Amino acid sequence: MISSILLAAGQSLRMKGGNKLTKEINGIPLIKYAIKNILGSAVDELVIVVGHEKEVIEKIIEKNKKIRFIYNSNFADGISSSIKIGLENISKKSEAFFISLGDMPDVNQNIYNKLIKTRYNYNKKLKTNFKKEIFIPTFENEKGNPILFSKHMREKIMQIKGDNGAKELIELNKDKTLNVPLKSRGVTLDFDEQEDFISS
Repeated sequence: MISSILLAAGQSLRMKGGNKLTKEINGIPLIKYAIKNILGSAVDELVIVVGHEKEVIEKIIEKNKKIRFIYNSNFADGISSSIKIGLENISKKSEAFFISLGDMPDVNQNIYNKLIKTRYNYNKKLKTNFKKEIFIPTFENEKGNPILFSKHMREKIMQIKGDNGAKELIELNKDKTLNVPLKSRGVTLDFDEQEDFISS
């Protein structure tokens, strides 16, 4: 079983007005692109962590049996708080999980499937000590998102703090990390500022 934790609790501070996840591209709210791409992939469950403007986010998302909403009351504490509460709420049957961002509309279902397939194919014949636990998509040698983690990284992720996500954790576990080169620039493109929407 593969899970995805979709981070949708932030305050969009760099947007300087309005919640970027509800801002529309071609008439569709930004976050709905991320959800469509995840649900169209081989991911089995989607845990959406909401916080800032919780009701607004939940209202624009259609119900789906794969989706569960989790409220992070500490969303102002930074991205790590949302990652951890999401991780606490994924299925115990999950073998691996994505940490997905709601502001990356060009991460399509093929990217999710490629990372899932790479994890399976790379690890299937290796002994435990040699298996990779973190799979990072890259475009032209630049690391991107979403990142796929093995369930064995759970305890380490539960120790992260602040607003840096799992970056430090990844740096400390390079031996367990596999970069997965992709041809899609979408893994490195996020929508943070007004200009990003104007140029889309």
